[in-house]
Amino acid sequence: MTAPQLPKFLDPKTLDRIKRLDVRARLVVEGFISGQHRSPYHGYAVEFATHREYAPGDDIRHIDWKVWSKTDRHYIKEYEEETNMRCTILLDCSKSMRYTVPWSKFDYAATAAASLAYLLQQQQDAVGLVAFNTKVQKHIPSSSHPNHLKLLMHELENLQPDDQTDVSRVFPELAQQIRRRGLVVLFSDLFTDIPTLSEALRQFRLRKHEVIVFQVMHNDELTFPFEDNTLFRGLEMDVQLHTEPRALRQSYLENVEKFLEQVRKTCASAGIDYVLMNTNEPLDAVLGTYLTFRQKVRRSALRH
Repeated sequence: MTAPQLPKFLDPKTLDRIKRLDVRARLVVEGFISGQHRSPYHGYAVEFATHREYAPGDDIRHIDWKVWSKTDRHYIKEYEEETNMRCTILLDCSKSMRYTVPWSKFDYAATAAASLAYLLQQQQDAVGLVAFNTKVQKHIPSSSHPNHLKLLMHELENLQPDDQTDVSRVFPELAQQIRRRGLVVLFSDLFTDIPTLSEALRQFRLRKHEVIVFQVMHNDELTFPFEDNTLFRGLEMDVQLHTEPRALRQSYLENVEKFLEQVRKTCASAGIDYVLMNTNEPLDAVLGTYLTFRQKVRRSALRH
């Protein structure tokens, strides 16, 4: 049996022809949710509340076996759902995110951010947006109001990548401003040095936020497909290099893999979830694979 084909409108090149960001986001989310019985965020924000004695018909997966080992009696863990999970989406709008046209890293990241915002609002969760480079360019606090999504989409559509990235200044400031514990989702190429990135991300974890890092990379950056003599220009620095790419490919790819591995380890050591996003991949597949995995992890945690 062959795998079902994804709808063509979810291909990044096709999505680029859909100019309205709210329409893109809706199509991505509908493509992801189609065929699923419920949203992957269902039951995501769950906290332990209390114990009660087991009764026939209760789900045995919720039995607290540690209590049983001490008392020889079956008790059920009861959970209460937070209906107002708060999510803040951090979107890198530095110049390096401009690469390349027509479907840039920024277009891809902004569409992913819009799709996630749409998905969360469908769950009646609160979602906010922070666009940043060397400083916060736009900060829209989290809200679950029905009209809030329109505001987010409008601001996302009007953002223009500019300047450099400086997470060392931006993230500590944001960590203080986002006072209520919640979910922080970062979309960025993470073009900064590793120690700075590590310390900046740690600011959110110190305040008990859950953090998800989506590292957005263009396929060219990951595969270096250039063949002929090429002039490379810096997007965030005024530098350029005219060279024969084939002579650089192996060392370039080794350095990129080393950088990605350092980012992965940095996130893992801080208890931060990490996902690499390639701009060639359909957005619903990327989001769907990750969010479904996250749901399975949450269910596994509840069993234990």
